[in-house]
Amino acid sequence: MDFFKEDDIKKFISTPSFDEKVLLNKDTRYPKISVITPSYNQADFLEKTILSILNQNYPNLEFIIMDGGSTDHSVEVIKKYEKYIDYWVSEKDGGQTAAINAGFKKATGEWITFQNSDDVFAPNAFLNVAKGIKQNADADVFFGHLLMIDGDDLVFEHKKQIPFWNQAQVYEGMQVFNQCMIFKRDLLLKHGYFDENYKFAFDYEICTRWGSIPGIKFVLLDDFWGCFRQHELAKSSTIFTVGLTEHQQIKNHYSKQVPASFPESILYKIIKFRKLALFLLRGDLAYFLYRIRFNRTAKV
Repeated sequence: MDFFKEDDIKKFISTPSFDEKVLLNKDTRYPKISVITPSYNQADFLEKTILSILNQNYPNLEFIIMDGGSTDHSVEVIKKYEKYIDYWVSEKDGGQTAAINAGFKKATGEWITFQNSDDVFAPNAFLNVAKGIKQNADADVFFGHLLMIDGDDLVFEHKKQIPFWNQAQVYEGMQVFNQCMIFKRDLLLKHGYFDENYKFAFDYEICTRWGSIPGIKFVLLDDFWGCFRQHELAKSSTIFTVGLTEHQQIKNHYSKQVPASFPESILYKIIKFRKLALFLLRGDLAYFLYRIRFNRTAKV
């Protein structure tokens, strides 16, 4: 798998490149994918998120935007593309988690995902997902590798994942990047929606919940198909206050259902070794060396 160049994402989301006929004439031979975008006063990034979805040129897309009553020019951005948006609203809501859940309840696709209004999808994400769905008929959740981008849409880090293991999910933390995760809508209907008690770690909670239910299958698609944007106004900047508290609450709850196989101090070492071993065993020396170089540079 090739690494992305620094400006690859910037080029992809800078201008419309979709075929209107493909988007408007739904092709039911492809699995229907519903994408929810919650938004609030993110107009400077919202259009890029929209283009990252429309420029997928995916032939069976359902696109829903849940705007929380933005006071900037977000509505103008939405109206610019509303011909290709299946449903949108701009009104006061109960926050990000509530907005996403409301979007989920509007969705009709068999497969569903969400992308925040400052994050974006990478090129060919949905077509690669559709291929994965065809090849893994028993999968419930697909997840992939992540690109880190800055406020100018430039890639500054590649983050690869390894196959899902729920003990790592519970005791180490999130094993799935929500920017590149898609799942069956039936999971929400059978096992509940995002827990609105959590303002930050709702994605961590639901993945831990699903991972704790026997029979739910997570499948890693070996591809970079989501991008997390790091910028000063990002909600994630509150992780050390709200996020860590919520994370600990979730860990405390699910550790009762998923006992550690080893003392936690040993389990952490096993989790770290597992990542290293899997990258080496599959012959991914390029990424292994990349991580070493990146980590050294980050410490300087």
